[in-house]
Amino acid sequence: MNRCLVIARMVWLDLLRRKDLYVLLILLGGLLLALLSLNVFGLGGMVRYVKDAGLLLAWLFSWILAISVASRQLPQEETRRTIYSLLAKPLTRGELLFGKWLGAWSVVCAATSLFYLLIMLVVAARGGRFEPLTLAQTGLLHALGLGMLTALALALSTRATQSAAAALAYVGALASYLIVPQVPVFLAAETGLRANGLLILYYALPHLELFDLRQRAVHDWGPVPGALVAGLVLYSLVWIALLLLLGWLGFRRKRFTRGAAR
Repeated sequence: MNRCLVIARMVWLDLLRRKDLYVLLILLGGLLLALLSLNVFGLGGMVRYVKDAGLLLAWLFSWILAISVASRQLPQEETRRTIYSLLAKPLTRGELLFGKWLGAWSVVCAATSLFYLLIMLVVAARGGRFEPLTLAQTGLLHALGLGMLTALALALSTRATQSAAAALAYVGALASYLIVPQVPVFLAAETGLRANGLLILYYALPHLELFDLRQRAVHDWGPVPGALVAGLVLYSLVWIALLLLLGWLGFRRKRFTRGAAR
């Protein structure tokens, strides 16, 4: 486990050296401040509108950060040729993969916490507030969804280039969030092979929409039952484990050729 933590720390240091996080924070802050000064559809700087737009931006930025960070971890090690020194150490490929996921997930969760803090400050400046327990559940489920997203991007990067892995992760994430929830509606009008294909899609992709509690936090609808949150925690852990297992199966027999660039 100590070796996994060392790998995770390397991911943190790599992100802090880059400008991704700082750019997203500045962009989020600028957009939130702009919302306070604009009169959109006559709403002005209404707190509920600021909450909704702020949380939506936090979701979008966290997804972008999660996929970009996770998809580049293994390809950049191969491009820099540091993968050989890593694998030459008493470090298994499974430990390397898990350490990369742990680092990517934790650093993205930390960045997302900063996004949430910034949103809370802007909402407070407008005289509003979030219901604490509902916001805590929103943040927890958001973090679990990011765990699945980083595992997906990392698993894809074991057999694809960084750009291809990121593109496939975006497609998978959007399909999971936008298309999969509509499959029961589509099934009402389909039969035969199309219906079977839709069912396969429905169960083959994670349901990221289940982890979105933004509207409850925006409209102060109150927290969801604890049993439901526990079920979603278990659901996310199963998907994370499955995606990391698939990533390990694709990574454990991969051969690296010196001089090959990604």
